[in-house]
Amino acid sequence: MIHILYLAAGSGKRFGKNKLLAFLNGKPLFAWGLDTLCQTVRGRSDCRLAVVSRYEPVLDAAKAAGVLAVNSPMSEQGISYSIRAGLEAIGPLSEEDFLLFVLSDQPWLTRRSIEQMLVAAKPGTLCASAFFNGTPASPTLFSAKLAPELLALEGDKGGRFVLNRHKDKTVPVELCSAGELWDVDTPSDLATVQSRWHFS
Repeated sequence: MIHILYLAAGSGKRFGKNKLLAFLNGKPLFAWGLDTLCQTVRGRSDCRLAVVSRYEPVLDAAKAAGVLAVNSPMSEQGISYSIRAGLEAIGPLSEEDFLLFVLSDQPWLTRRSIEQMLVAAKPGTLCASAFFNGTPASPTLFSAKLAPELLALEGDKGGRFVLNRHKDKTVPVELCSAGELWDVDTPSDLATVQSRWHFS
């Protein structure tokens, strides 16, 4: 089983307010990634999607989509709390399971790239990371064998901290376009993404 954890609990301090609820091209920022993930897993029996957040609108959207909504009130103290909340919510893992972490501030992440990450979830893979032209990015994939290391993370250390311990075993997965690297941290980032939005 591939457990997809959509991490949507960040505080958005650089944004000045909750960036995940800021509107981008007609809907909240978080909704772009959530919709893409729901489309990706629809009809697949090998994937389960969970949304980790501390915001009611995000959790309500997850419930409305029929996926697991994980409340993570401690996430304001760092992404490690979101990771831990997600892992605890999905329950016991087998060594054959995988964990795919997707961040909620990359609105251009495509279904095709997510599916390429899912292809990497196969026997022999310890971990994998999205890349574009040599630049590492999200999403990131982990064998359940690395769950203890993920659970041991503290503060604002995320999955990349674990990947860096296993660089020689990290499978690179090339993203479809440079735009998928773009994330939204500030109002100017949001304006830039909006101005280049390929649906606008």
